[in-house]
Amino acid sequence: RFFASVSIRVQETWSPTSWQSRKLAQPIDYPDPGTLQAVLAQLHKLPPLVTSWEIETLREHLADAARGERFLLQGGDCSESFDECTPATLAQKLKIILQMSVILVYGCKKRVILVGRYAGQYAKPRSSLTETRDGLTLPSYRGDTINQVGFSPAERTPDPRLLLAGYHHSALTLNFIRSLVQGGFADLHHTEYWDLGFVRHSPQAQEYRAMVERIADAIRFMETCASMPVGDLNRTEFFTSHEGLNLWFEQALTHQVPRRAGWYNLGTHFPWIGDRTRGVDGAHVEYFRGLRNPIAVKIGPTITPDELLDLIGRLNPDEEPGRLTLIHRFGAGRIAGCLPPLLAAVQRAGKRVLWSCDPMHGNLQITRDGLKTRRFDDILAELEQAFAIHRDAHSILGGVHFELTGEDVTECIGGARGLTEDDLSRAYKSQVDPRLNYEQAMEIALRVARCMRAQSSPASLG
Repeated sequence: RFFASVSIRVQETWSPTSWQSRKLAQPIDYPDPGTLQAVLAQLHKLPPLVTSWEIETLREHLADAARGERFLLQGGDCSESFDECTPATLAQKLKIILQMSVILVYGCKKRVILVGRYAGQYAKPRSSLTETRDGLTLPSYRGDTINQVGFSPAERTPDPRLLLAGYHHSALTLNFIRSLVQGGFADLHHTEYWDLGFVRHSPQAQEYRAMVERIADAIRFMETCASMPVGDLNRTEFFTSHEGLNLWFEQALTHQVPRRAGWYNLGTHFPWIGDRTRGVDGAHVEYFRGLRNPIAVKIGPTITPDELLDLIGRLNPDEEPGRLTLIHRFGAGRIAGCLPPLLAAVQRAGKRVLWSCDPMHGNLQITRDGLKTRRFDDILAELEQAFAIHRDAHSILGGVHFELTGEDVTECIGGARGLTEDDLSRAYKSQVDPRLNYEQAMEIALRVARCMRAQSSPASLG
């Protein structure tokens, strides 16, 4: 009855197309409206990528995380690529997030919600909508569902037919990941399947392998005592997320479902609004406020406490548990000044949200050769400060959000191997923003687990 009443209030002024009457940040200039509308009609007829009951399950889990009973681990590529929709690449992405989850579960003794930046992270906001080379100015590359990487007028012109390609690649990705997860790839009896060649010289690798062996010993002990296998250790729940940047695409995948009130975006479980598109009166907030999905918003240094409260009021007016996640991304040098006033404002207003930390986006740097990078020490510093600030404010940091890959890329400086600017050119593959490689991701997971143990210890609480 509660959900039905919420849906009725929203539908009085909202529809999947009502965003079109609002100001649109990060607009996409499609030159042929007729082709765009034909593609959208075709997309709307295709089967959903996710189901409403999966979405509702995730909402319940996120409500648990906001109470400190679970922990959200969200990670994946900065921007997915059609060319990397291959079995090996997808399996590596899944392996690294599973490995990180084992560390967090063991370290903090909480169930971890696994959410990948997968199966739809094909559109990206840009600081500049155009790019100039040798006197030629063209639209910036905005992701594989919008335009192409190559620098020519044909390649950089937004093409709505790429939206269909994005749907099909998302479906292929989801199908393969679900097959792996349900088929035993996540089996805790066989963690040796997850070995990514984590560097032998790294003390973190040794710590991780010792941890895995202790987990295996515990499982063998329980099964010996019970004289039967411990159930549900061969599968896990896995959810998808992406930034809902291209509202034409999101609109086309928005549906009503039988026996449920309201509208669901059935293209992903967990869409989010970026820091560049979170204007409270803008098109993105208008679209997102009408969804039944749990949603997230990235918040950066420019947001004020009053703006944040307005945003919360617009996106979660009925205080639904698990509905709204706030992902803060300030940078190591700014989090101490930016985060405490926001926590205080939300607490004074008695608002229910899940707080998550994205230590990646506020720490972007440009090298002398013009490459984007992030320093591992800055990422770690922002994370550690985030846990400490939440602890001191008697708030709960219930999640983390990373751009990472299971590959041996060299895009972020530092970590166990001590990568420098000179190392970046060896294996810099990202077309947009730099990601943690598997070594750096594992090292971060171990540090997060230590921070979570410190946060939950009796000494830290009082």
